[in-house]
Amino acid sequence: MERRDFLPYLLLLPAILYLLGFIGYPLIQAFYLAFTKDGALSLETFRRAISDYYFWDALKNTLLFGAVIVPIQLALAVLLALFMNRTFKGRDLGIYALIIPLTISDVAAGLIWFSMLSPYGFVNKILINLGITDAPIYFFGYQFRAREFFVIVLAEIWRATSIVFVIILAGLQMISKEYIEAAEVFGAGYWTRLRHIVLPMLKPSIQSALIIRTLFAMQIFGIVLILAGRDIPVLAAEGFRQMVDLKDPGVASIYALIIAAISLVLAGLYVKFLKAEYLEVGER
Repeated sequence: MERRDFLPYLLLLPAILYLLGFIGYPLIQAFYLAFTKDGALSLETFRRAISDYYFWDALKNTLLFGAVIVPIQLALAVLLALFMNRTFKGRDLGIYALIIPLTISDVAAGLIWFSMLSPYGFVNKILINLGITDAPIYFFGYQFRAREFFVIVLAEIWRATSIVFVIILAGLQMISKEYIEAAEVFGAGYWTRLRHIVLPMLKPSIQSALIIRTLFAMQIFGIVLILAGRDIPVLAAEGFRQMVDLKDPGVASIYALIIAAISLVLAGLYVKFLKAEYLEVGER
C-alpha cells in the first residue's frame, strides 16, 4: 500500500481523536455514572432522577421553550435572509447589525434584558413617562412566571436568531441564479419561485440550522437562570444543580443523557423529513 493511501486516514485522525476524547469518553462515563451502583448495573439513579420534584417541570419547560423559540427563530431568520439576499444600499451594515447579538453570551443577554425590564429599568420608565401605566410592571417573580417565560423567549429570539439567519442567508447565496432566471423566463412569479425553487433548495440549510439551534435550545440554561432562577426549571439548570450543589454526578448524568437523547431524536427527524428533493432524485 502506497503512502498516499494512508493520507485520508491521517487527515481524519485529529477529528477522530477529538471526538473520542471530548465526546466518546464523557458519553461512556455518563452512562456509567447513570446506570451503575457499586460497579453493577442499576436503575436506582434513574428512579431518583425522575422522582425529583423539579424533574417533570424541567422536562416540560425545556421542550416548551424549544417548541416556541425554534420555529419563531426559523421563520424570522428566513424572512430576514430573503430580505437581506437582495442588493440595496446599506445591506452590509444591516447584516452586521443582525449578527451583533451572536457575539453576546446567554448570561450577558439575560443581564441586559433584566436591567431593561426590572421595575426601575428604562422600559418601565418609558411607560410611566408616556402615561401608559402609573406603576412599574413586574416581569420577574414566581407569581409572574408567564411573564418570565415571555421575556425568556423574547431574549432568546433576540440573542440567537442570528445564527439561524447566517446559515439561511448562506444557503440562499448558494442557489444558482440560473434557476431563478429560467423560472422568470417561463413566467413564474415571486411566490411561485419561492415555493417551488428557493425553499426546496434551501432545505439542507434549514436542516442544518434546525439541528444546531435545537441542540442549543435543549441546553438552555444561563438566560433562564438570570431571568427566572428556579421559578422556571429546565433540564440543564437542574443537571447543574445536581452536580454542583447536591454533588450527585449520577443524577446529573441522567439529565445530560436526556438532553442528548431528545436532541438526537429531533436531529434524526430533521434529517428524515427535511432532505432536499433533488438529493433524493440523485440517489435514485
